[in-house]
Amino acid sequence: MLPARLPHHHVSGPPDAPLLVLGPSLGTSMTVWDAQLPALAPAFRVLRFDLPGHGGTPTGVLRDPEPGGTTVEDLAALVLALADHYGTHRFHYAGISLGGAIGAHLAAHHRERVASLALICSSAHFGPADPWRERAALVRLKGTAPLLATSPARWFADPSTALTPHGRALVRNLADTAPAGYAACCDALAAYDLLPDLTRITAPTLVIGGSHDVATPLHHARQLAHGIPHATLRVVDAGHLAVEQPEALETALIAHLRAHV
Repeated sequence: MLPARLPHHHVSGPPDAPLLVLGPSLGTSMTVWDAQLPALAPAFRVLRFDLPGHGGTPTGVLRDPEPGGTTVEDLAALVLALADHYGTHRFHYAGISLGGAIGAHLAAHHRERVASLALICSSAHFGPADPWRERAALVRLKGTAPLLATSPARWFADPSTALTPHGRALVRNLADTAPAGYAACCDALAAYDLLPDLTRITAPTLVIGGSHDVATPLHHARQLAHGIPHATLRVVDAGHLAVEQPEALETALIAHLRAHV
């Protein structure tokens, strides 16, 4: 069943170009992709979206935002609804962390929809469920404020990145995220385990790992690249948000997309 409302989103690029969907990470918004947009929009119709409770998307797009009620499948359904809204059956997809998990789910369970896939600092399984459920409970109780002091160190290999205009914007994203939406996304991560289904992915896949990523260390990227048939692994000198190395990320992503348009 399609969601009653679409997530907040923005489309750039020629209307007749191939559709490229860009998925954000937990705690950020479509802003996370700002640096890559000028290079991608001339050749693609780029659709960026916000997760529930993040950026401009209300938590109410979820069918059940109560504790334990949200899955990555639910988030993936929002992406399919967006593609359908723009009359596109088959699209390219790139996503960071949770955004990557959404793309991997789509590529495994809706193979006919995904033309190519890029998974950036993501995972097939983000660790035990209990820490995610505990984080969800904390945020439901106290909001995202308790996360603001520690998240930049998890996001960026270079602490000074958090002081750049882009870094400050991403930290503001986290501060402004609705607690119920953030917590629901934590619930989705708690229940997520795509390891048994990686071999179902047939889309040409690029896996990008950050050499200093402490949230999803490189073994997560290697596990994805090993499990997905014919996937390619690239490593960038970055933390969890590889956008701190915009040129390296852009170069790898554009080469991958051009090879599979």
